[in-house]
Amino acid sequence: MAELNLPTSPGGVRIERVVTSGVFELDGGSWEVDNNVWIIGDDAECFVIDAAHDADRIKAAVGDRVVASILCTHGHNDHINAVEALQNLTGAEAQLHPDDRMLWDVVMEDNPPDHDLADGDRLTVGDVTLEVLHTPGHAPGACCFYAPSLGVLFSGDTLFNGGPGATGRSYSDFPTIIDSITDKLLTLPEETVVLTGHGDHTTIGAEKPHRQAWLDRGH
Repeated sequence: MAELNLPTSPGGVRIERVVTSGVFELDGGSWEVDNNVWIIGDDAECFVIDAAHDADRIKAAVGDRVVASILCTHGHNDHINAVEALQNLTGAEAQLHPDDRMLWDVVMEDNPPDHDLADGDRLTVGDVTLEVLHTPGHAPGACCFYAPSLGVLFSGDTLFNGGPGATGRSYSDFPTIIDSITDKLLTLPEETVVLTGHGDHTTIGAEKPHRQAWLDRGH
């Protein structure tokens, strides 16, 4: 992956990436995938964004810090399949947008999310606040988390280095994801660093000129 140098807040909030590997399953298919698990916090507490595949590895990166919450960008199994195990290791609560409960329930029907995410929510760790942006399209409840003070966006599977997330499977829709990206993400400062759910990072400025090309290709 490309080298990634991320800012640290005046209060010591930093961002770390853990790459985990496993299987994405939907519509009867399965695919081997590598996921980016993002940890944002200071020496005392942190958020885990998308607990994927390997709770032990995520917990090792967290260390002795309190996990203030597990934030789920969406409900696909490869982004939530380590949530329950990580909760058992840390006692953390999990948050998901309610429009993705049908996806969550396939994985953890007996362990509902502790809190619902909503567009406009603000979640604070240390001296950094994350703004919740509801960005449906890849999944109905997909959300991104924007840290304006750090100039960073955690985009889940909504926006990648190279364009929108996939919309060829159940509960996804290409016009919807284009609207979400156009209205919620491409309006952010162009220097905003986009930390994706899979693969390399990008910036808003690098992706913005290609919107018409995405429309032309249809994905």
